[in-house]
Amino acid sequence: MRTNGLEIADIFREYGHAFRKIYPVPTYYTKVMNLIVCCRSAALGSHTERCNECGYERVAYNSCRNRHCPKCQYTEREKWIIKRENELLPVPYYHIVFTIPDLLNKIVLVNKQIMYDLLFRAASETLLVLGKDEKHLGAEIGLIAVLHTWGQNLMDHPHLHCIVPGGGLIRNKARWVLSKKAKYNEFFIHVNIISDLFKKKFLYYFKKVYKSEELKFTGSIKYLSTPEMFHELLNVLYKKKWISYCKRPFGGPEQVLEYLGRYTHRVAITNSRIKRIENGHVIFEWKDYRKGNEKKEMALSPVEFIRRFMLHILPEGFFKIRYYGILSSRNKKKALAQCREILAPKEDIPINQTANKVRTELIQTEVTIRDIKKCPQCKTGMMGCINVAIRAA
Repeated sequence: MRTNGLEIADIFREYGHAFRKIYPVPTYYTKVMNLIVCCRSAALGSHTERCNECGYERVAYNSCRNRHCPKCQYTEREKWIIKRENELLPVPYYHIVFTIPDLLNKIVLVNKQIMYDLLFRAASETLLVLGKDEKHLGAEIGLIAVLHTWGQNLMDHPHLHCIVPGGGLIRNKARWVLSKKAKYNEFFIHVNIISDLFKKKFLYYFKKVYKSEELKFTGSIKYLSTPEMFHELLNVLYKKKWISYCKRPFGGPEQVLEYLGRYTHRVAITNSRIKRIENGHVIFEWKDYRKGNEKKEMALSPVEFIRRFMLHILPEGFFKIRYYGILSSRNKKKALAQCREILAPKEDIPINQTANKVRTELIQTEVTIRDIKKCPQCKTGMMGCINVAIRAA
């Protein structure tokens, strides 16, 4: 039985070859596996770090920086939070989750790029259209959408997390409109209305890509290539109740950043959830949401564990975090400046102070000592790179 410091890299290193013999994967997937295996090892070279206070030096191996690597996401998340900290508004924030029926899961796996794009498009249009509707808010809203593709058991479960400010901007009147339901801590659009429009929009675009013959149907879903079977699937999907979920608003900038820090740069499973390899099985921890988030352990063969992890490799160059409305890159600078001028809170917490507090908490709770840039010698200085050793060819 192996227990100490087990990582996904260890499982890939030991059982990756057996997995690839059974499941031939594209070159890009093999590259991801190799990068995770080599992360922070001599294979990727090293660099020398020096403390800016006491002068202590150490040699550290380079990171792979792949977005699927659990060891590399802390730094990327940190950079992302720093960029976002000055974009938050002094208003409540809401968390909306969009999911698609599991009947679509096999189609998604064969058509990741197209289906993930449909998910983003349908969800963002749903919120933006309803936000502009006078019956609900009558203003332009903004949102940050983050794609997750997994469930706690590592199986495919595509869903979208959306963070939405509580209100919207009426540009021509230079006014910020609050939700009529804000005092009840409710989102300005009922979840049933969101779910219904999301279903209609998703299936509209789904039919469109089918008619344009963009979708591939192979293996167990090959039968759906015939119009009769595809329309039968559509009828089932239209009749089915689609689930969207709204959480109560966050308390303020601190809670928003804390949430974003936990969700935006997640991978399918963290190393800390892998408990041991025992009797030829990988044992990992998972939460059973159907039983009140009860923590359980699941045992999978190493090959099956790798197979499930590889389900969540995103298409090359795919953007898993996207911005819309007043938070889109095209509108953000001007719109946020206008929003701040309108809102102008009397007692506003400096966002950078909030971010520093959140980053400190994240360091204390989620990362190992080798991920922390604080000097291990004097405990006060910060380690900075002074020299990079290029890896041997």
